[in-house]
Amino acid sequence: MPCASATMAVWTSAWLNGSAASDDVLDALLAWGELQEVSAGDEHAAERFDLPLPGDRPVGPALLLACLRRSGASAGALVLPAPGDVRGLGGPGPFGVAALRAGEAVVLPSAAVGLVPEEVAEGVVRWSVFALATPPVLEYVGIGEAEHGMAEAVRAAAATLVSLDVARHRPGVRTEIDAALRARPRTPWPPGMPGRALRVLERAAEVAAIVRAAMSDPDGGAVSASAARARTAALKPLSDAVRSARCAAVGEAVRQLANQAGRH
Repeated sequence: MPCASATMAVWTSAWLNGSAASDDVLDALLAWGELQEVSAGDEHAAERFDLPLPGDRPVGPALLLACLRRSGASAGALVLPAPGDVRGLGGPGPFGVAALRAGEAVVLPSAAVGLVPEEVAEGVVRWSVFALATPPVLEYVGIGEAEHGMAEAVRAAAATLVSLDVARHRPGVRTEIDAALRARPRTPWPPGMPGRALRVLERAAEVAAIVRAAMSDPDGGAVSASAARARTAALKPLSDAVRSARCAAVGEAVRQLANQAGRH
């Protein structure tokens, strides 16, 4: 499903490039929690950004925007790490640990800053700010390539599941998928958000809901333990393709919004 880091990456990038007001960024983040808190992820970040340490009283998100402006950040990138795939995290360290635990993060390479959200209570999201030792190298994947890869992964997974006889219909599964899609936060996007990025994000959400429904079934209709394992293996490339598509769509949005700002 969509994530707070995608919202943060797109909106802060639009704001840093003059395409959005700071109040618009703060309003967009409210879709993920009525209260947004900010603290340093470690002592290095606390000293560099003058932010409270974990365990101290956090500050509000307006101070986070001020930190990003002072640090020279120009654009953010969405990172969706998973076990075995830590691209974009810049090597071992507290940021990588936190991002992997959350399954999402924002990287601002020009300022060597990393942001990781965590829901610490109902309706409360805390952003941990990390000062990265070196700017992480982000792998560029074009939105067209990512969209095509997701479509191919859908076809391959469907064919594999059919061949394993684990793709039989489960009563109510379509309703379950529709309910999951309706329940996701409806986040606003900046004016000028490219239509293709929106389309890819929407399709990625639909595919992710299908994967989640398939994995929530204890045996997925599998006739044996080996078939169940094969089902999991067939769905993993699909999950990877969804993550890649989301990152590419956010990256495309950030680039387009920056270009639009540059033309004004």
